Amino acid sequence: MKGYVFHGPGEASWEDVPDPGIKEPTDAIVKVSAVTICGTDLHILKGDVPEVRPGTVLGHEAVGEIVETGGDVRTVRPGERVLLSCVTSCGRCRYCREGVYGQCLGGGGWILGHTIDGTQAKYVRVPYADLSVHPLPGTLASEDAVLLADIFPTSYEVGVLNGRVRPGDTVVIVGAGPIGLAAIATARLFSPERIIAVDLAPARLEAARRFGADAVAEVHEAPHQLVADLTDGLGADVAIEAVGVPDTFELCTRVVRPGGHVANVGVHGKPATLHLEDLWIRDVTITTGLVDTYSTPTLLRMAAAGRLPTGQLVTHTFPLEQMERAYDVFSRAAETGALKVVLGGEQHELAVPTA
Repeated sequence: MKGYVFHGPGEASWEDVPDPGIKEPTDAIVKVSAVTICGTDLHILKGDVPEVRPGTVLGHEAVGEIVETGGDVRTVRPGERVLLSCVTSCGRCRYCREGVYGQCLGGGGWILGHTIDGTQAKYVRVPYADLSVHPLPGTLASEDAVLLADIFPTSYEVGVLNGRVRPGDTVVIVGAGPIGLAAIATARLFSPERIIAVDLAPARLEAARRFGADAVAEVHEAPHQLVADLTDGLGADVAIEAVGVPDTFELCTRVVRPGGHVANVGVHGKPATLHLEDLWIRDVTITTGLVDTYSTPTLLRMAAAGRLPTGQLVTHTFPLEQMERAYDVFSRAAETGALKVVLGGEQHELAVPTA
């Protein structure tokens, strides 16, 4: 079969790879019908995630059909359409018993496209299938469902819930890419007073308005002053970092109010300065996190009921065989207007302004 293989920083290709097979009785083999590219995949290609070994098939988000299961799999069977979670759970270790699946000690956690071959291929082996795939309702389109593998649970759990967004809050979201936009959509579930989006790209700020941001600011437009003006100098109750570079993290610590929360979601490849000389006295809570995907069943029900704007995030679709082109389009989002690209399913390209 074909898969998108990482060969080292800046090097990857769509090439022949061995078909996966059952290795453990808890495994399932899934035929991929829809897959997407994550910002984390771009971080891997930049060399920001050194645990990924050359020769690894990338990808950790997919929808597909079960084609084979190991002897111990009980909850899914061949022929079922399923969502593949970006996080795998053994279900037995201390962290899994606490619902903290991202820190699984039993061979799970974030492993697909990280420590084992991932989903950007025709077939993928999924360990611990009973706990790591979700049967899909027939009413939910694959290109909508695939966004629930990572983007929406990550934004919701690591951003909105860790940030403790509450009714009446001012929420600043730094980064209006897919994670930031999903954070806007899920923060709105808690009725904040206002959501302010910050980004470099005018097209992404326009998308932020479509997703429900009440105010937007480009990074060079002194967003901290806009936040101060809108909050009578107090600052944001919650600041969500959705980029993964030092400047955006430090901006979040500048715009948050005393007693507020900074929720870091972005994948960082370089150190960021923590200005404790300013923050020690301000009672600020800073959280980090890898998504645990405990919210995925809830989000699936909401998506099936039309309560989440999943489809609005998909701007480009491609056949699976055009993986290299899809990576090129996604990596040049400022030029192409790409938000999320999906491979598989019906192909289309939305007209998205880039300026």
